[in-house]
Amino acid sequence: MRIPPEVLDMLAAQPLFSGLSQKELRSIVALGTPVDIKTGYVLTEEGAYGRDAFLIVSGTARCLVGDKEVAVLGPADLFGEISLLDKAPRSATVVADSDMRVTVFVRSEFVRLIEASPKIALKLLAAMAARLRSVDQGFVSSHG
Repeated sequence: MRIPPEVLDMLAAQPLFSGLSQKELRSIVALGTPVDIKTGYVLTEEGAYGRDAFLIVSGTARCLVGDKEVAVLGPADLFGEISLLDKAPRSATVVADSDMRVTVFVRSEFVRLIEASPKIALKLLAAMAARLRSVDQGFVSSHG
């Protein structure tokens, strides 16, 4: 199945990938596989080890931590992306609220791309550092 062009725009809008050039984004999009998901399907399970990330193209999903709903995800939302970079357990369960179309990115292919392109790796590290810095600043301001 071919990846629709709007996936490139959706990926470019993600903070993790926002510093990448169009060519670099295309190389990441090329790793994606479109998958149709049925309502009720569990895409990620809290505590399970993840090895892929999901970009929602259409449909919605609930994000749960424990038994508490913490977010509703929809088109252009990316989740599971930390699993592309580490092998830690999932921090949330995500369940399809409707029939969905997602683009799945598998960790092993993503790692090969990073190994082949240090430039992409550096840009992703910069984006992750910015995310960590904003979390740190939020923690300091709420506790200072």
